[in-house]
Amino acid sequence: MTDFQDSSESLRGALMRTISQIRGEQVTLRELVQMIGEQGLLLLCALLTIPFLLPVSIPGVSTVFGIAIILISIGIITNRAPWLPERLMDRPLDADKLNGILKRGADMVAKIERVIRPRLRALTDGAFVNRLNGFGIMAGGILLIFPLGLIPFSNTLPAFATLFLCLGISQRDGLFVLFGYLTLVATVIYFAVLAYLALAAGQGLASFFSG
Repeated sequence: MTDFQDSSESLRGALMRTISQIRGEQVTLRELVQMIGEQGLLLLCALLTIPFLLPVSIPGVSTVFGIAIILISIGIITNRAPWLPERLMDRPLDADKLNGILKRGADMVAKIERVIRPRLRALTDGAFVNRLNGFGIMAGGILLIFPLGLIPFSNTLPAFATLFLCLGISQRDGLFVLFGYLTLVATVIYFAVLAYLALAAGQGLASFFSG
């Protein structure tokens, strides 16, 4: 995984293959890892962002998937296979809801993948760049687990950032890596604005009641 071999399978192809293999009422992250197989954990990271790109939710997914993305990014940074705790790997998720989300996400991803191609390789090649991009993926995972799920775009922005980074790295497309970093910056700015507005509202309420 840490060698970042160019993937011969598109993310849409991996999504459709994964959907066809999901059985029963529940599925775990361990089973998803097994379904992705040799295509590697970068592809898994990209897959884990799909539930956040659509206006639907599965309870507990942001925490489970966000932590998984962070742990995978640590593996990228350290150039070692990541450690994923059993409690995280074996937590059950609703298979029907996840299947529906992955099917809708596959169509969205197909549009993105039409324009991906190797370019700006300075942003995808080399050990230092790989580690730097690993930190970018980690930042996306951290932003995903912020408890802001009910606020519009609070999960969508970091999910797109992580998706762009993972697809850019795996397909050697530096332009998409750049899009990933720009989306991370936009997410941080958005969260800072939300924090400022919340602080201002709190101060306004405090002044109203004290007056």
